[in-house]
Amino acid sequence: MDPQNTEAKVLLSRAKTFRLHTGNLVNRSRLKKKCPGSTSEELRDCIQATMSDWVSMKKAASPGFPDVLDCSFPEATETITPEEREELKVSVKLFLCEAGQSAIGDAVDLACQTLAVSQLDSVIIAPPPPLEADQSLAHLQPAWEQLEALVRSQKIAAIGTSDLDKDLLEQLYNWAQVKPSSNQVNLASCCVMPPDLTAFAKDFDIQLLTHSDPKGQISTSLERLTLGESFQSLSLLFPLPTNIACV
Repeated sequence: MDPQNTEAKVLLSRAKTFRLHTGNLVNRSRLKKKCPGSTSEELRDCIQATMSDWVSMKKAASPGFPDVLDCSFPEATETITPEEREELKVSVKLFLCEAGQSAIGDAVDLACQTLAVSQLDSVIIAPPPPLEADQSLAHLQPAWEQLEALVRSQKIAAIGTSDLDKDLLEQLYNWAQVKPSSNQVNLASCCVMPPDLTAFAKDFDIQLLTHSDPKGQISTSLERLTLGESFQSLSLLFPLPTNIACV
């Protein structure tokens, strides 16, 4: 058995927190292809390439090691300089795996640290599954309260949502202390913005954005890794164009 594979398996079995950062610079040579066919394919390939490289290298110690494992490569990361920061808007999308307590604060801190910024201009949350059958305000409240605290501490300037219909967006808006500034709509679910959602967003100055992130792409990509481990905390950073970090 490959001793490096054995080492990786032992470390993964002991870790409570696993941080995987594919880099915010896409290295096509590592992916061994010119251009992915879809965002899901790019996500899967980035994770697999990063994991493969991590398994084959000597594991570097990180704060809390071995409870905390960092799977990252400095050469694939580029921070934002103070001069660039004036010209860039940094947005982060968080794909929540479950309702209730989450690592939102850790994810925001990790994104800021990675990009060398003190504040994120906006953070959008993708609700945890199930997205439709059991979607309710109570399902969103714990995560939203954490985001509100980060706004008050000036770690985030604005917060938004993803895939909320008009009724749920209205419930969130009426309940929240820090109002949603945006809501993403999946292009796969509609060709035209729903009129009731458009009217509500216009009345309350909520920006409607579009996205094409397949539902369940995070969980599907992780399943394909076949890690076989259970972590108390799992943070993933993926590359997106134009200096946007995704956690």
